[in-house]
Amino acid sequence: MPRIADIEDTPNPNAVKFVLKDRLTWGTARSFADAESASADPLASQLFAIPHVTNVYYMDKWITVTQDGEADWPKLVREIAMPIREAEAAQKPEIQADASYEDEPRLAAIRALLDQQIRPALMSDGGDLQIVGLEENVLTIRYFGACGSCPSSLSGTLSAIGNLARTIEPNIEVVVI
Repeated sequence: MPRIADIEDTPNPNAVKFVLKDRLTWGTARSFADAESASADPLASQLFAIPHVTNVYYMDKWITVTQDGEADWPKLVREIAMPIREAEAAQKPEIQADASYEDEPRLAAIRALLDQQIRPALMSDGGDLQIVGLEENVLTIRYFGACGSCPSSLSGTLSAIGNLARTIEPNIEVVVI
């Protein structure tokens, strides 16, 4: 059962990050945009059963929950904390499949740069990004957690990602899906 170490605000006023003392996963991110997509995940299903919850994202020792903006955070946080405390903690590392794009040198270089300079900041704010692919000069990414609906992730952060990627590939375009 994960114990909550801290509850942090994020740059997205509709998202809160719960920092845990125990792991929910070992390096595997889980993101759910609605109750239907969360149906096979017990923790996410319980969280979506709480009124106003619109997004659930968790990885390792933290979970970000986004609401619709209609709920009072202090009350909602108490409701959200119960299923988190009752969840199963991760018992052993999960095996991750290698991405098929990692063989391409440009993508590996971009991934390393984003892992060093962008993702730690996003994770500290309760979000993350996934590189979906690189096709010719179009890098496709997806935001998760607090970043998924945060206005600054679609402007400032996206611009920073593009600028970093262009240090490796000058003509690259970054697209969010």
